Amino acid sequence: MTDEKLIESIRIVPDFPVEGIQFFDVTTMFKNPDAFEEVLDRICALYKDKGITKVAGIESRGFIAGAAVAARLGAGFVPIRKPGKLPARTVSESYSKEYGTDTIEIHADAIDPGDVVLIHDDILATGGTASAAVRLVKSFNPKAVYANFIIDITDVPRSAPMPEDVPVSSILSLSER
Repeated sequence: MTDEKLIESIRIVPDFPVEGIQFFDVTTMFKNPDAFEEVLDRICALYKDKGITKVAGIESRGFIAGAAVAARLGAGFVPIRKPGKLPARTVSESYSKEYGTDTIEIHADAIDPGDVVLIHDDILATGGTASAAVRLVKSFNPKAVYANFIIDITDVPRSAPMPEDVPVSSILSLSER
């Protein structure tokens, strides 16, 4: 499947969640079995030889492809959630985003020092959520950390750049404008 076909499967929602934000909704991509399979194939091809032991999916769309990628790679899946959603002891990280501040959490026993972790989410925009997830995962001192996104929105200024020691990949690069 071509990039153009994948892009066609994405719904664009203007002024969501606040006015001025153009939201790229990948749930329409997920409901298309061919597009979803293509996304999973592309992500797994990028990481099949990296020794991934855990995939950490960021709430909530990062859970969908992240869990499927983890299963395909023979890795465990770790949810990164909003506060109060995980039942056991957690570690948290707060961050700024385009339209406010937020906090994410992970179980305190989710990652071991020998793990090779792939952080996955649907969208990379300003980088606030992603860089907070990287800080959170790195606090466990894993062997290596990678970050992957379905879409990199290239014309949004990165307010929170990713650390240089964390390789970042995306399946598609799009412009918000």
